[in-house]
Amino acid sequence: MARPSSPRLLSSFLGDRLTLSARPLLLRSAAPGSRRVAYQATRTLCNLVDIFFNRRSRDDTPENNPRRLRPGKVSPRLSVPDHIQRPPYVNSRQRPGVNNGPEIHDEKGIECMRASGKLAAQVLKFAGTLVKPGITTDEIDKAVHQMIIDNGAYPSPLGYCGYPKSVCTSVNECICHGIPDSRPLEDGDIINIDVTVYLNGYHGDTSATFLCGDVDDEAKKLVQVTKECLDKAISICAPGVEIKRIGRTIQDHADKFKFGVVRHFVGHGVGKVFHAEPVVLHFRNNEWGRMMLNQTFTIGTLHFFQARSKITPFAHCHLCAHKAHANLGEHKSCHVVR
Repeated sequence: MARPSSPRLLSSFLGDRLTLSARPLLLRSAAPGSRRVAYQATRTLCNLVDIFFNRRSRDDTPENNPRRLRPGKVSPRLSVPDHIQRPPYVNSRQRPGVNNGPEIHDEKGIECMRASGKLAAQVLKFAGTLVKPGITTDEIDKAVHQMIIDNGAYPSPLGYCGYPKSVCTSVNECICHGIPDSRPLEDGDIINIDVTVYLNGYHGDTSATFLCGDVDDEAKKLVQVTKECLDKAISICAPGVEIKRIGRTIQDHADKFKFGVVRHFVGHGVGKVFHAEPVVLHFRNNEWGRMMLNQTFTIGTLHFFQARSKITPFAHCHLCAHKAHANLGEHKSCHVVR
């Protein structure tokens, strides 16, 4: 069992109605002297703010707050043409594997990550244009699904530990990995869209938070500062830099605006494997590890403010080859594509 202070790589793609476990599920035993990475099944992510922070007032009950997020109906999962390559976990009864150590790409791997990251960015940009009052997250999922398969890729979330949809749509207080359903977006909502594509054997993973209609100033500020935190974290990335600097950089900037940093979800390695080492914490920490040349991982900054319990997860930005998320490249710099 992982120590309480050990970082937990949380994977929430486990179906539309799940039980919350207080104990993490270890998918593998760590080698002696290394950190243990735990995957924990989580449930109804729209209500995790209650569980984590437990500070809702009595006036913020569903009866007294009609804007509080409620789950809608989840439609059947969409099909993928047989000729499209699937990740190994699809239609498997075994839990997805986790790399024992970081994945370092060769030249071919870098090119594949560029391609998958570029497609993911294009899909995300398209998905953002769909955000408007009245559209359902299920409709966004269908449009994203179609664009991904039209480009010969597989939507990575679909079938991952039973996840029933092709994209994650997290509205307002839903922290991340929200399941698309029949709920229409409302004027004033904020929505994070998290896109991952599996192309030529490599996952490209990215996300961003979008404003729906006339959003209040508090929520706009939350989205803006979260984006700034991401940009500042990316700016310090280079081979040899301590990974913990990412968390310190993010929290230092968030603290200036009195925004909290969600600690229960982390960045992660990505490449041939959807979720892998290293674990990237988004708050101040003393974990060991340094960035390596051609290593790939995500940075997913998630912030909140207490007054309206809105959560903003912003771009899973990836450290990869040139313009496929970001790359720890030959010139000790990080190249990013939005």
